[in-house]
Amino acid sequence: MSADMYREMILDLYENPLNHGELDPHTFSHEEDNPLCGDVVKIDVLLDDDKKIQDIKWSGDGCAISMASASLMTDHVKGMTVEEVMALNGQDAVDLLGVSNLSMGRVKCATLSIKVLKAGASTVE
Repeated sequence: MSADMYREMILDLYENPLNHGELDPHTFSHEEDNPLCGDVVKIDVLLDDDKKIQDIKWSGDGCAISMASASLMTDHVKGMTVEEVMALNGQDAVDLLGVSNLSMGRVKCATLSIKVLKAGASTVE
């Protein structure tokens, strides 16, 4: 996919996000921000009896990269167990975006949603 197509995809997800909203009830909820740029992401997760993600929603505000990443990441983890989520890393979030030349500041934007999800998942017993 060309760089222009990736840019279009990121802008489309920014304007038409996936899994955007809040869950009530939820098993856990967690919110964090990126103090360097002001991005904020909150993630609500509903787990089933096997600790698999039954439903997931995100809300927040920030740049196109952080919002697109939250959309892609929340879609990607549906059906995963908490253990599988905890094995994910920042590179997984960057790979979902498909952009290989992100600056360090933009990497923090791209990985905020996975950081938030893992922090919330770490509270599950």
